[in-house]
Amino acid sequence: MKIVVTGANGFTGQHTVQYLASKGFEVFALSRGKARLAHHPSIQYHACELTNVSSVDELINQIKPDWIIHIAAMSKPDECNNERENCLLHNVQATIYLGEAANRHQSKFIYFSTDFIFGENGPHGEDDITGPLNFYGESKLQAENWVKQYVPKAVIVRPVFIYGPELPGSRPSFIQWVQKQLIQEKAIKVVNDQKRTPTYVFDICQGIETIILGNHDGIFHLAGSEIITPYEMAVEVANCLSLNVNLIEAVDSTTFPEPVKRAKQSGLKIDRAQAILNYKPHSFAEGVRKSFLADQLLNN
Repeated sequence: MKIVVTGANGFTGQHTVQYLASKGFEVFALSRGKARLAHHPSIQYHACELTNVSSVDELINQIKPDWIIHIAAMSKPDECNNERENCLLHNVQATIYLGEAANRHQSKFIYFSTDFIFGENGPHGEDDITGPLNFYGESKLQAENWVKQYVPKAVIVRPVFIYGPELPGSRPSFIQWVQKQLIQEKAIKVVNDQKRTPTYVFDICQGIETIILGNHDGIFHLAGSEIITPYEMAVEVANCLSLNVNLIEAVDSTTFPEPVKRAKQSGLKIDRAQAILNYKPHSFAEGVRKSFLADQLLNN
């Protein structure tokens, strides 16, 4: 089975590509610039500008994939707010180009969205009323709505606050940042008035595999089962690695003024994924432990 994965040089994209290749799928990894992926005989890398409709259609026509997994996005809310046209180009127009290519070539389509399409009062279910608080969330919701309307039998996946093992060339997740600060015995301030349902990246990968093998469609929340604050996450990292928890100070979000608004009470409900996909996410403590165990193996 041929699978295209966009955003293949990013954190979630790299993990998804390598996971699917390890499961025997023929994976075509798309991103900009040089590949950051480890060599694998089942992975073919293609540099592709997703905002160029001709490039997208030519490549999809050449590959003729069974599935397209669209992870690539302009995902930093502050940048999206400051560069709105660019944000719409990458988050909405590129999605349209890929979705239209999927329709033309009869490929199944998985769109990676975000909890940012919702506002406060989380955790949210798949069918809850949306209400993005910033332009990044608005752009992802626009893309979602287009996919729902124009791509038959599409899948929309929404994760939250993704973490996992660090991979070469990709941006480390929050847990590695905490680890590195504490190893250097640096005091850190971490917000304790925002709640999320952090998602272990391999839970997402397994969920995607289940969706593909079961030929599912619809909207699925692939997130963690615990709603916790970043401060509580940082404390768990310290405890897991036997680092000094006293270096972590709990603060409220006013300590870090941000140009764009973010929800204090976010997170996603996973009941549908549990019922239909038999989705069983790791606890945050277990995900952290496995992440750092994998980091040790990768660095040795």
